[in-house]
Amino acid sequence: MDSVFKDRTLMITGGTGSFGHTVLKHFLATDIGQIRIFSRDEKKQDDMRHELQAKYPEHAKKVKFYVGDVRDRQSLDDAMPGVDYIFHAAALKQVPSCEFFPMQAVKTNIEGTDNMLHAAIAAGVKRVVCLSTDKAAYPINAMGISKAMMEHVIYANARVAAEQGGTVICCTRYGNVMCSRGSVIPLFIEQIKNNHPITITNPEMTRFLMNLDEAVDLVKFAFEHANPGDLFIQKADASTIGDLAKAVQKLFGDTGTHIIGTRHGEKLYETLMTREERLRSEDMGNYFRIAADSRDLNYDQFVVNGDVRTMANEAYTSHNTNRLDVEGTVQKILTTDYVKAELEQLAEK
Repeated sequence: MDSVFKDRTLMITGGTGSFGHTVLKHFLATDIGQIRIFSRDEKKQDDMRHELQAKYPEHAKKVKFYVGDVRDRQSLDDAMPGVDYIFHAAALKQVPSCEFFPMQAVKTNIEGTDNMLHAAIAAGVKRVVCLSTDKAAYPINAMGISKAMMEHVIYANARVAAEQGGTVICCTRYGNVMCSRGSVIPLFIEQIKNNHPITITNPEMTRFLMNLDEAVDLVKFAFEHANPGDLFIQKADASTIGDLAKAVQKLFGDTGTHIIGTRHGEKLYETLMTREERLRSEDMGNYFRIAADSRDLNYDQFVVNGDVRTMANEAYTSHNTNRLDVEGTVQKILTTDYVKAELEQLAEK
């Protein structure tokens, strides 16, 4: 797999986030030519630059930093020359903040993605993998709606690029990434460290559990196997929020719990694949592939021929996937670097 990247240039939008850090961990020591970090926050870029120089001095020069915003097409055009591949992670991801500022989600998640894809196609980028979220399936909140629309922007651009014989564009969709920015596990740990009770929205709520390495593996799998417009989903375990809280407390100490109720726009469970998508999905082992709908705007043949299909029995959700118990959840969260580091600090005290 890594040989595909030999001497090539990979750009990561939103590259200073948790996903970007993990991509660097996977790729820096390989034969990749250059990695470009494209993001808005100069402070995070500077922090990442110093971290790379300290941890990976022999590879740090492979990483180049570009300050820009996916909302600003010119900044994308300036960063594109020479780019072979793109992992598109730039997004507004917080459900409550998008609920209160929905047009900001529109500008970044929808218009920003369209800007990035047009810039990539114009620059002759070979492959683009875009990152979406479970909340785009049957969306009920502003963040999910913006991501669902983003997916349709991706498929439309993928179709145009394929017709031109150019950039291959695909999409990945995954659920909660444990210990990524804004996720609940670091909040739980911080509350325990301060001897405060853990705040739980709804103990019966279920969530998929993926670690950052699995998220990168999904993107790499999509990169390797994508046809234009494909959507890839990784099969994932899940747990209830109540069991997740118990698992964290089993590792860090029991300070009690406080149920605060669901936040603005939250779902009771996550849907990674809708019933309609599941009907036309391909099971690839650890992953599902949902091929692009290749029909054009001429629907006459389907009306005449009556192309009728029935829906799959159910969607693929955090309620009906493999459910981990408390001990299984403990083992799952122990796969994250963040939890390991926090436990080491606890052991040193």
